Amino acid sequence: MPHDPEDHPVVPGPGGVGTPARRPPLRTMLAEAHSGMLLFAVTPPRRSASAEQIEEVARVTVGRLAPLDLDGLVLYDIDDESDRNPADRPFPYLPTIDPAVFHADHLRDWRRPVVVYRCVGKYPEAELGEWLGAADVDRVAGVFVGASSGQKTVHTRLRRAHELRRRLRPDLPLGAVAITERYTRNGDEHLRMLAKQEAGCGYFITQVVYDVSATKSLLSDYLYACRERGLTPRPVILTLSVCGSLKTLAFLQWLGVEVPRWLENALRHADDPLTESYEQCLANAAELITFCRRLGLPFGFNVESVSIRKVEIDASVELAAQVRRMLDAAR
Repeated sequence: MPHDPEDHPVVPGPGGVGTPARRPPLRTMLAEAHSGMLLFAVTPPRRSASAEQIEEVARVTVGRLAPLDLDGLVLYDIDDESDRNPADRPFPYLPTIDPAVFHADHLRDWRRPVVVYRCVGKYPEAELGEWLGAADVDRVAGVFVGASSGQKTVHTRLRRAHELRRRLRPDLPLGAVAITERYTRNGDEHLRMLAKQEAGCGYFITQVVYDVSATKSLLSDYLYACRERGLTPRPVILTLSVCGSLKTLAFLQWLGVEVPRWLENALRHADDPLTESYEQCLANAAELITFCRRLGLPFGFNVESVSIRKVEIDASVELAAQVRRMLDAAR
């Protein structure tokens, strides 16, 4: 059975004596801008799956993640993004069940907090408001995501979703996405983050990070922009993902993830691209831990697998376990 959020394993203390490594619940860590939170992200089962298949996915997910010392689980909300990128999608788009439904109806054995993504354009105001009203703020946080392009027809716009949340559930912890590639392209992602923060967002979760140098520039600009405005910087949760095949690499790039050319070459020519990317993710995590601590920016990590291949999922689980050890060592 998974641990409660406050229940964490014993780690060596001074002189090797075991002392509890206690962290506050995720809600507190986000509200008080702590560093060191660790999340793991999954995509809900496809909408066409049978009830038995959905239950099996939930059972396997809980069993796989229970041994990890996570602060929470992220449930993505998948939308068709062909309007953003008309190129052929390396993995076909398959509609998935509502992450809030997957959590409420199938993840009954998951005792820790859950961060539920909401692609708000998919939901009419009444449906989004119903979810906001029913969310257990001690166990559930949200991330609002806007339309993938300005041409997309939507039910609820991002600005309106923020208005609903402020009116109906201002106590619900709410986050937003941060995208390094948008910063590299337009130079204003840190200003977008500030606007979302002023709209009520209390934390950020990034797109998958492979371009560490550009991400450090984004984080630095965000921190100093906060200081210029007299704002307290909010936690930035940095997403890591392994890449075990050229098809996974192509999918990451289709999603908009910028993979530096030298790393793309390394993955394309490696005998074992999964090990190559795993080691690079660890190196990226170490560099970002050092940078964020020196900068004074509250941060954490989110680990995901964009592939459904078991070998890549298993590597992501091991990556999360290793990142937890790195975060604990840096405390």
